[in-house]
Amino acid sequence: MIPEEFIKAYEIALATQNWKNIEPLISESISVIFSDGTVHCGKNKVQIAYENNFSKIKNEKYLIDNVRWLSREENFAVYLFDFYWTGVVNGKSVSGNGIGTSVLIKEDCSWKLLTEHLGRKSN
Repeated sequence: MIPEEFIKAYEIALATQNWKNIEPLISESISVIFSDGTVHCGKNKVQIAYENNFSKIKNEKYLIDNVRWLSREENFAVYLFDFYWTGVVNGKSVSGNGIGTSVLIKEDCSWKLLTEHLGRKSN
């Protein structure tokens, strides 16, 4: 798998809203910062955060777009991206978007997400 294929696989896994599909793409040392500023470090805490989101946002669709590579090496890759999501929260259609930064590392001979920082776009 090349980094571009990882991004697509991650996007597809997120769409399932099932941690079992996402977990193989996640490093044990992962840290995630959501656009609300909350920080989640370690695979167990990230799992709890993702599953909490999944329980609140039904029928979520998540899109990663406009990927810009900052570095692509043999064992790590860094990229910026735009993200968009839609879903249903408390029976109401909602949506959002922002910008993200992700770092991938080669772990156990496959690409894994080491960190992801999601932020709001400035106006």
